[in-house]
Amino acid sequence: MKTYTYTEKKDTRSGFGAGLAELGRTNPNVVALCADLIGSLKMNEFIDENPERFFQIGIAEANMMGIAAGLTIGGKIPFTGTFANFSTGRVYDQIRQSIAYSGKNVKICASHAGLTLGEDGATHQILEDIGLMKMLPGMVVINPCDYNQTKAATIAIADYEGPVYLRFGRPSVPIFTPADQKFEIGKAIQLTEGTDVTIVATGHLVWEALEASKVLNEAGISAEVINIHTIKPLDDKAILDSVEKTGCIVTAEEHNHLGGLGESVARVLAQHKPTPQEFVATNDTFGESGTPAQLMEKYGLNANAIVKAVNKVINRK
Repeated sequence: MKTYTYTEKKDTRSGFGAGLAELGRTNPNVVALCADLIGSLKMNEFIDENPERFFQIGIAEANMMGIAAGLTIGGKIPFTGTFANFSTGRVYDQIRQSIAYSGKNVKICASHAGLTLGEDGATHQILEDIGLMKMLPGMVVINPCDYNQTKAATIAIADYEGPVYLRFGRPSVPIFTPADQKFEIGKAIQLTEGTDVTIVATGHLVWEALEASKVLNEAGISAEVINIHTIKPLDDKAILDSVEKTGCIVTAEEHNHLGGLGESVARVLAQHKPTPQEFVATNDTFGESGTPAQLMEKYGLNANAIVKAVNKVINRK
């Protein structure tokens, strides 16, 4: 079994900042907008090097989306930056009407997603954003797993023509993907091969899935782990090819089980190959204040929860 290790942990929002800074040097059409959270979004380097291509909108997120939509008309590629809660729920009408409906080339970049926002609590911990954004026609939804992949995704979406929702987070997480990777929108990545169960994970839960696969391997269970960084468009073929071998699947995400990756996978299976499935996700609930580790344990979003889900789904084969 292939195993993964890491030598460093880093927050995925810093991967976004590094990718944006590189775009500032290589793509003169890229501009950035922020809603008074420059430091939290790690946009400082881009701003220092390209002050004339940055717009501080202040705490006016809906206005920021409208301005970003307008900038695309002149050929600019706007990257908006604020917390995931304010990037989606607060501005959903503006995104739907001004960006998605007309297919504007806006990149909606959302940090501090999910429970791992931590101590700021439920008002800031959005667990519905993937569902909100994937339902919009034409909206691409990306949720990378570590610093390197977030940097690569940030760079890649500048070359994609159309609206994109890029989701990333606050805590430091293991860096285990290659620094020189080529990010391909809509293409899943098989991390380990297995024959007994498929584990499909996204974002921070990808590392947890790899940790779970080690525990399962010691128990004689062969797990195939797939990194789904793009939730829409979903890589249907990768999922179907894997369950053809394994016969069951667990989906894992830092999101409500309603509207998230798991439901997208369930749709594919229902249409093409009905397969036993278990969900590792929050269960129709808001979050609360706590450290990321405490919250992931309480809400069942870690390697232990994935192992339990695997044992359950295997018994349903």
